[in-house]
Order: sequence, then C-alpha cells, then structure tokens
Amino acid sequence: MKPGDDRVSCGVVLVREKDGDWLTLMLRAYQHWDFPKGIRENGEKSLQAAVRELYEETGINDAAFDWGERFIETGPYSRGKTARYYLAGTSVEDVVMGLSPETGVPEHHEWRWLSFDEAYDLAAPRVRMVVQWARQIIGA
Repeated sequence: MKPGDDRVSCGVVLVREKDGDWLTLMLRAYQHWDFPKGIRENGEKSLQAAVRELYEETGINDAAFDWGERFIETGPYSRGKTARYYLAGTSVEDVVMGLSPETGVPEHHEWRWLSFDEAYDLAAPRVRMVVQWARQIIGA
C-alpha cells in the first residue's frame, strides 16, 4: 500500500428507480448514515475498492456505472481520512449486510432505500454534499 492509501475510503452512491422516482441506499452505523464505503486494500484502485466494499457491506454485485467513473471526494473526517464516492445504479432491492472480518458482526445497524430528500435530511454535512452531487448528475 502506498503512503496515504489508508487515508482514502472508497464508496458507491447506489441508486435505483422505483415507480419513476430515484432512491439511494444508505447504511447506518450507530447514529451516522452514509453510503457503502471502506478503505482501499493493497494494490487496489479506488473504483475497485468501492465495488468491493459495496459487495461486502450490502451483498450487491451488479452496480452499473452508467454515469461513468466520475467521483466526488469529501474533506477530511475521522482521523484525517477522505472519502471518494462513485455513482452507480442497480435493480437489486434486497440488501444483505456483510460481517466485519475483524468483529464477526455487521459493520452497520440498518439500511434503507431513501429518496434524495430523506437521504439529505439523515446525512451529516460531509455526506450531504455527496447526496446533492449524485442528485444533480441523475437529474432527480
């Protein structure tokens, strides 16, 4: 792993269309709502890490990057990490929260498919800018 790689968390803003409206998947750990994400592993590119984390945290492995490989990064949080998010679509509704290899229990306590308004309301300011970014790209 290159210096600084352990400071970048990579994730996916996953969306799906339902009845003409867009929903986005958010996960809750304690009181914090965020998109599926995690630290890059040795030798991984950011998009590879984001896809792996999406699968590990949700069981979803059919993310379609219809909007390309553009991303948004947040400023530093939690011990100086930054987060890089990509935007992808899916048709999958069911989520299976994966177990943390370190603890053997899920990293998250809850998941929800939310409207962009609901996601914005639940998110911390760092994540709200990501919600706005994704909504603007989709045109929702």
